Amino acid sequence: QSEDSDKSSAESDSETEVEQVSVYHKLLATLKTSPESESEEEEDESESEEAGESEREVDSEGSQEMGEADGHEEDKNDLPEQDEAKEMAEPTLGQEQADGADTSCDPNHGVIEEFTDVKHESEFSLETNFMEEESGDCNADQSDSNSSPTFSEDPFKQHMDKQLEEKEVEKMSMLPKTSSQSKWPRLGQLTFSSTLEKHKTLKADKEVDVKQLYLHKPLESTWPKVNKQFLSSVNKPSDPPFTPLQRELFCIMNTYRDLFYPERNALTNGEEIRNAYCLHALNHVLKANAQVLSNNAKRRDQKPGTDSDDYRDQGLTRPKVLMIVPFRECALRIVHIFISLLEVNDKKKIDVSNKKRFKGEFGSDPEEKPPNLKRPEDYEAVFAGNIDDHFRIGVAILQKSMRLYAPFYSSDIIIASPLGMRTVIGAEGEKKRDFDFLSSIEILIIDQADIYLMQNWEHVLHLMKHINRLPLDSHGVDFSRVRMLNLNNWSKYYRQTLLFSALQDPQINSIFNKHCFNYVGQVAVRNVPLSGSISQVVVQLPHVFRRLEAESLTSVIETRFQFFVDKVLPEYRDAIMSHTLIYVPSYFDYVRLRNYFKKEELNFTHICEYTKKAGVCRARRFFLKGEKQFLLFTERFHFYKRYTIKGIRNLIFYDLPTYSHFYSEICNMMKATDSGADATWTCTVLYSKYDAQKLAAVVGIDRAAQMLQSKKNVHLFVTGEN
Repeated sequence: QSEDSDKSSAESDSETEVEQVSVYHKLLATLKTSPESESEEEEDESESEEAGESEREVDSEGSQEMGEADGHEEDKNDLPEQDEAKEMAEPTLGQEQADGADTSCDPNHGVIEEFTDVKHESEFSLETNFMEEESGDCNADQSDSNSSPTFSEDPFKQHMDKQLEEKEVEKMSMLPKTSSQSKWPRLGQLTFSSTLEKHKTLKADKEVDVKQLYLHKPLESTWPKVNKQFLSSVNKPSDPPFTPLQRELFCIMNTYRDLFYPERNALTNGEEIRNAYCLHALNHVLKANAQVLSNNAKRRDQKPGTDSDDYRDQGLTRPKVLMIVPFRECALRIVHIFISLLEVNDKKKIDVSNKKRFKGEFGSDPEEKPPNLKRPEDYEAVFAGNIDDHFRIGVAILQKSMRLYAPFYSSDIIIASPLGMRTVIGAEGEKKRDFDFLSSIEILIIDQADIYLMQNWEHVLHLMKHINRLPLDSHGVDFSRVRMLNLNNWSKYYRQTLLFSALQDPQINSIFNKHCFNYVGQVAVRNVPLSGSISQVVVQLPHVFRRLEAESLTSVIETRFQFFVDKVLPEYRDAIMSHTLIYVPSYFDYVRLRNYFKKEELNFTHICEYTKKAGVCRARRFFLKGEKQFLLFTERFHFYKRYTIKGIRNLIFYDLPTYSHFYSEICNMMKATDSGADATWTCTVLYSKYDAQKLAAVVGIDRAAQMLQSKKNVHLFVTGEN
């Protein structure tokens, strides 16, 4: 988009977050078999249309493409090392090229600078502005600080004003956390953990008085209106403006504890959770900025020569809240919530800079969506709107105005995807990289964490390694205003992390356990699945769970491969065991199996997230007709496409699926097989003792406990009623 460059030479000053061109060049250079655009119209699921389309594509692509279906499509990437580089580079199937502003390199037009708004710099500067008298916020802030200079009931002040001592910091870095359990009405089983304090058991508030939440103006009056859509129609005006889930979540958020909630569901509670964390983030930013503006006025009025050490009210850099979300649509919804929360009524509209541009780059055209796609509801909910996954945007908020595309060092809130963060943070040794703006993040929100397992989890780990580090440059900060906690490099002990996911996963757990150091402590929701997704299987099918014995977590990958090759595969080599689909969650396992099948000259085809559309059509057709005995099938392909694979008679789960409902979805694909030979259908699942969480999500906690204690294979015969 030519207008997106917007004469952006003026934006090259040191305060703009500049696109990491060299990094992105390198990322793009590693993409050897980049898939076709996601925006292509996908095929209709009907068999006749699919067959016709695949025939046409075979004719047009010629003999070279035919070779791909025989297992040679990705020959140049046969080595797992090369695939690893590609996996690192392309986390979401080629969607990472951002439109317009975020595209760092266009071969036809050369380098395009990322757009940032430099026009409104002075208007949104915290250092040079003062609290507007008529807003009443200034007086409220002053009266609060004057009435009780040593102690405030406001959770924000309590958290940020606490002075940690050296010995407490040592204790946090040396000693393990102690934990306690509690059961709340809506959240269920909670684990509270902390190093510093003996646990004050936090109880769920049955009734919430909005005035006791210390919401900053205007949130007290706007929140009930913004959240109205989630409240019961029988709610009276006197009832609390929170759903039961929001009430308990916000109760924890407002104490500034870390929170891990692994039951986020895009269909049911995703949007009410988004509303709750947006309220908390905006409340934090408004209070922090009001404190700075109030102190600006006090400093202006004080006599020369007076000690001004009382006004330490900010970090080493301005950004306070970092929100990590997977797609542009999520960022769009967050900004809309912020705007609604800041607009007191229709007459008092807030001024939003660059709103039109933002809608153009983060919105979506409803007509772009291809017709005739039959996809599950959860798929439609996750992939709604603009699903580009390479973006970042700074948001500055000052009293009654909001500035989108603020340079990072002039932003209060940064909304970004993991890939958007990865390309600006860069890697060691690169000249153009920047992560100083992450030095003073006080609230980190990671929403939909499970999706990053399907994109590239390394980007999340890379971000966690660079957050709350001392900046390499001063960026014009007034050190007399910087809090001692930031100068002492203790920011990470004050940072609150809010982690929302659709599932429990060891990698997500490790973020919470190894990268969160909040001195107040942590709260994790730890409910166990009672039934498991196997109860959603509607076809009558014998399920054989085969246990493999691994000595350690690091040896599981090798042990699984050997177990499969030596014990499982020989049973399926016979031609009578045709139509065997092998479901492989890990891309690296898939590459290894594909290479082994080629070496052994097995009759197979394969589909992964990098397979071109023509190759997918052919592989499905060959598998359906029985021309290929095996189909290797990756989890990420299923996550992004959700095609129904027809013709399955034998299923092998090389590992348990990341999403438990994928288990029943894949099993239920057998319904699409036009064969009455139900009795010959089989399903084999490989698992180890290290798969406890995933196993419980599939078979239920009681069965999982029995299976993990027993060393024998487990045979389950499941009908739709189980």
